[in-house]
Amino acid sequence: MITAYVRLEVRRTLRDVGFAISSVAVPVMMYLLFTNLGGRDGSDFRASAMVGMAAYGALGAALSLGTGVAEDKSSGWLRQLRITPMTPRQVVTGRALTGTVVVLPAIAAVLLAGALVNGVRLDAWQWAAVALALWAGSLPFTLLGLGNGYRLSAQTTGVVNVACNLGLAVVGGLWFPVSLFPHWLATISSYTPTNRFAELGRALTEGTMPGAATLMILVAWAVLFGAYAAVSYRRSARTV
Repeated sequence: MITAYVRLEVRRTLRDVGFAISSVAVPVMMYLLFTNLGGRDGSDFRASAMVGMAAYGALGAALSLGTGVAEDKSSGWLRQLRITPMTPRQVVTGRALTGTVVVLPAIAAVLLAGALVNGVRLDAWQWAAVALALWAGSLPFTLLGLGNGYRLSAQTTGVVNVACNLGLAVVGGLWFPVSLFPHWLATISSYTPTNRFAELGRALTEGTMPGAATLMILVAWAVLFGAYAAVSYRRSARTV
């Protein structure tokens, strides 16, 4: 039953033109603009920017699930799900699994742009490892999006998700290198989930493994956002 539910939600999400534009087309366009304008060159820069923009696309795709949840809540779809044999845990799990699927087009599109347009060259294992790391590392943002969707109204969720998307992307260094930040902002950035998310892929493009601190910070954020999603769902169950 969960498999059928995930297939339904994935089809609904991928058919949304707005999702395709914001989560796939925009990151690719920004990546190509940032790396081909302003005189910036070099394979290392293009590889690093590729990972950052792939992470940005995955972030937007993951957060967009929350907007869908909030819209389902206002339309009565969540109420209908509660009268099906699916348990609340299965519903939340199904949504989380949907997030693991819908982030893939955003990641793949930017990586393809890096390889085919910008000439980024990595070993086969590095391409696979970068894609896998970004896919797995997107989980905290899926949980954050779900928490917002279950807790907030549809309109408010959209605004909050945009704020989270832009704020986390900028402060986390997905758009601009952290080396350009003042010291105090660079310190804050190192503790953000987006900074460590991108670090997963960037370490692999350099032929190294992500550090223990990167993994620990990401796990901590996943636990925090997971608790937020669970509390938000229980709250929505009392009001929907």
